[in-house]
Amino acid sequence: MAFPTFTPMKKYLIAGMFLILAGVVVAGCTTGGTGGSNANITPAPSASGVQETTAVVTATQAPLSLGDHYLQKSYSFNSENDNFTEQFRIDDPSWGIVFTVLPLNDDPQYCWFEMTVTNLDSLKSQTYGFGRTYSYDTYQQYPMYTTGPYKIEMKGNLVKVDLDVAKRLP
Repeated sequence: MAFPTFTPMKKYLIAGMFLILAGVVVAGCTTGGTGGSNANITPAPSASGVQETTAVVTATQAPLSLGDHYLQKSYSFNSENDNFTEQFRIDDPSWGIVFTVLPLNDDPQYCWFEMTVTNLDSLKSQTYGFGRTYSYDTYQQYPMYTTGPYKIEMKGNLVKVDLDVAKRLP
């Protein structure tokens, strides 16, 4: 029985295919699942040893159940110069912010919204938004947990925003 002989070109081709296969396995491209979703990855500990995570609200999350409103208003941003500021006092540690964005232009690159929520006692602020560097989710909700006086500063372009700031129901 004669064994096949390999020319030098065939040897390199076979070696190259093995290297590619090894690279795919090492990169983890052969795992099953949702086709590249990183939903099951655990964040690495930070330098302080504490795990840091960023909460991302998705459209599949159940909506917050809202009760008494601190602020319920609609805002229209027709140019980049439109700014609105609201101040109010939160008296319940279980509250939330929900906003719905309606783009006023078919081209999403021109439609954006940004809202900075500042606790006036601690001066800590958080910024949320739609478009530009933020998500293009038109419905966003954020549970909040600290009482005190708050200021919301909003700016945007070519969007209408319905904003609800209210107590959360259990």
